[in-house]
Amino acid sequence: MYYVPYVNPYSYNPYTNVPGYAHEAGSGYGTYPNGMDYRNSYQSNPDWRIPLKDYGPEPFVVNINEATKQNNTFRTALWTGEHLQLTLMSLNPGEDIGLEMHPNVDQFLRLEQGQGIVQMGKEKNNLTFQRNVSDDFAIIIPAGTWHNLTNTGNTPLKLYSIYAPPNHPFGTVHATKAAAEAAEESHGHGQGNTVISGKTPDEWVQHTQFLVNEGLEDVKRGINATHILQEFILMGVLVGKGYSPEEAYQTVEEWERTGVSKILQQSKNM
Repeated sequence: MYYVPYVNPYSYNPYTNVPGYAHEAGSGYGTYPNGMDYRNSYQSNPDWRIPLKDYGPEPFVVNINEATKQNNTFRTALWTGEHLQLTLMSLNPGEDIGLEMHPNVDQFLRLEQGQGIVQMGKEKNNLTFQRNVSDDFAIIIPAGTWHNLTNTGNTPLKLYSIYAPPNHPFGTVHATKAAAEAAEESHGHGQGNTVISGKTPDEWVQHTQFLVNEGLEDVKRGINATHILQEFILMGVLVGKGYSPEEAYQTVEEWERTGVSKILQQSKNM
């Protein structure tokens, strides 16, 4: 029987003389904002190496295994969105991430090279969960869990981390662990705080200043305290769900005005 070799229909195979079916320029696959043209990514960039920077929040495709191995920094944010963040990490032999806990952030780690030991626990001084991990292992860290990961091998431990929601500011690059600790200390991590959804506590205060100002105006108008608290706590909840402060204000006001919330109408007339 005559054997017909497999031909990739989407790209030219440089190892044979058989051309594939090339996409035309007008096929709808344009050059993406992150600078990679995925029509020709194999031919022009056979090892998938890309500039390691934050490509969020635009649509993004990457060979995560290769990007993780390419990274040589302690931490580099590769994609930061509103609800999720992807970072690359590299730990030198004997180095650890550092014992930490994220009160409101679930975390996923996957190792792409090397070996280590992960420790977790509900209390800082009682890490009851311990496992040896290596290439291809995934680690799930629930919010509120103390954890640490240490490189126990003789080569760099390469991994990527997914935070939900984001835990570091957009574009974060920490060349070394010392640089990461200094940055976290400057953002208040030394006092047990954390960056939530890409903002520090002071940045959240600034972000919600619009609601503070509107609340003060309600106080001046003599609206009762129960109604003000109900409204602005609701608005804060909506901001936490992704609304802008202005959108949250308009939404809650609409609930009151239209009678969707009878409780808000009643409390305003108290």
